[in-house]
Amino acid sequence: MSSNYKRFKRARISDRKIREILRLFAVDLTATQIAALTRLNRNTVNRYLKLIREAIAAFCKSESPFSGEVELDECYFGPKRIPGKHGRGAARKTLVFGIYKRNGSVYTEIVPNCSKQTLFAIIRGKVTLDSTVHTDGMRTYDSIVDMGYQKHYRVYHNRDEFVVGSSHINGIEGFWGLAKVRLAKFRGMRPETFYLHLKECEFRFNYRKQNLYPILLKIVKDF
Repeated sequence: MSSNYKRFKRARISDRKIREILRLFAVDLTATQIAALTRLNRNTVNRYLKLIREAIAAFCKSESPFSGEVELDECYFGPKRIPGKHGRGAARKTLVFGIYKRNGSVYTEIVPNCSKQTLFAIIRGKVTLDSTVHTDGMRTYDSIVDMGYQKHYRVYHNRDEFVVGSSHINGIEGFWGLAKVRLAKFRGMRPETFYLHLKECEFRFNYRKQNLYPILLKIVKDF
């Protein structure tokens, strides 16, 4: 039994209330709405939503490696760009690296930089060597073939290339757009809170065609 599940079971609210919170979270209601419908204190609801998101983050981290047609990209999240700060060094931004399996799932991870050492460690752990990898023209990706990924295709945005044959990164860029719209609702998040909301975005995207409630019940028990 996971420590997260034990924390749920030690709760002073009933199992029925816990399942009710999970069911309302599954349909994407806010903490305020859940508190009103369950007649619980909002702080209590927020505490349980944090536990749910922690379980989701652990579950997403454990997902199987990606294979097939895979897109790689990085994205900055945070406040509007500060004048004088441009590009990958923009201040007060959180850098996120993403892997997207076409017509499938996405994986995200907060990273300190876009160095080869940082990104390649994630790629090796999450992308099988027989995959077809699509990236933009960032220099970090120059050595992907040397890592053993023999099928690497690129689009160079600085040359106004966005689709070249079957090569593009529109899938992962589409996810970035959806995540930014969703996360804009939660302003002034601390780094650890941002991480949990980011992984929730990932989870909801990956299971967007399924009933989330039974999946969440299992996740809370297992993770």
